[in-house]
Amino acid sequence: MIVLGIEGTAWCASAAVHDADADETAIFSDAYEPESGGIHPREAAEHMADAVPEVVDEALAHAEAEYGPGSVDAVAFSRGPGLGPCLRTVGTAARALAGTLDVPLVGVNHMVAHLEIGRHQSGFKSPVCLNASGANAHLLGFHDGRYRVLGETMDTGVGNAIDKFTRHAGWAHPGGPKVEAAAAEADPDDLLDLPYVVKGMDFSFSGIMSAAKAAYDDGEPVEAVCFSLQEHVFAMLTEVAERALSLTGADELVLGGGVGQNDRLREMLATMCRERGARFHAPEPRFLRDNAGMIAVLGAKMAAAGDTLAIPDSAVDPDFRPDEVPVTWRRDETVARAPTTAAASGTGAGVDTVSEHGSDAIGAAANRGAEAVVELVDADRVVKRRVAKAYRHPELDATLRRERTTAEARLTSEARHVGVPTPLVHDVDLPNATLTLQHVGDADLAAGLSPERAREVGEHLARLHQAGIVHGDPTTRNVRVDDERAYLIDFGLGYHSGHVEDHAMDLHVFEGSVYGTATAPDALVEAVEEGYERVGDAAVLERLRTVEGRGRYR
Repeated sequence: MIVLGIEGTAWCASAAVHDADADETAIFSDAYEPESGGIHPREAAEHMADAVPEVVDEALAHAEAEYGPGSVDAVAFSRGPGLGPCLRTVGTAARALAGTLDVPLVGVNHMVAHLEIGRHQSGFKSPVCLNASGANAHLLGFHDGRYRVLGETMDTGVGNAIDKFTRHAGWAHPGGPKVEAAAAEADPDDLLDLPYVVKGMDFSFSGIMSAAKAAYDDGEPVEAVCFSLQEHVFAMLTEVAERALSLTGADELVLGGGVGQNDRLREMLATMCRERGARFHAPEPRFLRDNAGMIAVLGAKMAAAGDTLAIPDSAVDPDFRPDEVPVTWRRDETVARAPTTAAASGTGAGVDTVSEHGSDAIGAAANRGAEAVVELVDADRVVKRRVAKAYRHPELDATLRRERTTAEARLTSEARHVGVPTPLVHDVDLPNATLTLQHVGDADLAAGLSPERAREVGEHLARLHQAGIVHGDPTTRNVRVDDERAYLIDFGLGYHSGHVEDHAMDLHVFEGSVYGTATAPDALVEAVEEGYERVGDAAVLERLRTVEGRGRYR
């Protein structure tokens, strides 16, 4: 099958010819490169109008030269998400071409294409994908027949965030390569203290960008600011990627998006995966940038599955969500997942391995998590140690391990005092980032999530919030259950706040973990909110609707 793909979601007009039988792809691109200020939608659309016909002509000439006249079997195009005027230009070209050639038309989700090109090239069965591009930063995983958004930025895409700093510094677009070059000139000991904001598997860049601009204005060397930006931003992305692997039980990670060309980000992700025994794949740069090659590759899979569009049904969608895409080309696949039983209190996103000492007591199927090693000492106690992360800058890593151990010890005890079931804290060893905790529950909530349990968690979160406590990472892996009750564990990302916004974000994180892992999640989320409403403040649920709309794919 020969598929001609057309891409034009924002800045890059691109066409490609993909030979599905030989797995060969030729890409022809013409990028819009503004002198300053980032992408201007009107200018980008004008560029598409001029450039799309040219790159399509190049692709057609290539197809005819390589495969003969009339060799194209289908036309695929980026249907969204993206800038509406750019998408409409591409959609019009694709419809006209499919009609002229009398071949099927395929509408491809741009973000799913980023994931699928990594899956296609790596041979991975069911990876988590970190998409890191100008307008996007999110994690996708395959669950229950759909790609699910496991976590995402709550304000701006990673590339756009970096560009905000470089515009402030007076640098031309694009800013990412310039930040990477400046960071390479910095002294590794000159790490600035910048905000590090991770909320479950969601994250935020607004605070760190404001702090970076302020540091630059205060006279800090630009090399040190760029170095510190990379170390913080990319560590955040790597951490949430590891949390997503832990939540889903996946052991494969692929990278997508133009920011994925950054060597430091790739190094961090590769190191993280190597440490946890997962496999990592980053496509070659031509498939990381916005490109028609990935559109053509996924278009071939969709066409082979009969997933094509009639012309009247082919309207573009600037807000095309990844989880709206029927994954027709994987319809017959069964995705294996690691068991969700865990060793002890502090498991889930807080567990990396279970020691040999405790393996007989808990079974051999204990899960890896994202932060710590948990050892079952006896039937009643566990020792939890936050392990050093080689992907993070040593100074940043030591600070996070110390702060999170302190927060977990303090907030676990405070939550228990306000009536929320949590483990007893027996001992705290801050120099070694180690806690001795009561062993609670028989399994993670993820192993047996029901409306009754979901409702109970909603009540627990409401009690926490009434006491001015934010859990910070309430996921289905950070709740332990037995026959009697559900226990909240792993308060390492927690903090004190009475603000309705922070309380709503806590609920958002938990509901996101339900959507990302549960079958028929709507009833479970409804139960969570019913439980919260019984005990908590209705204003939090009202704010939750605002928080949900803030993320691009919520």
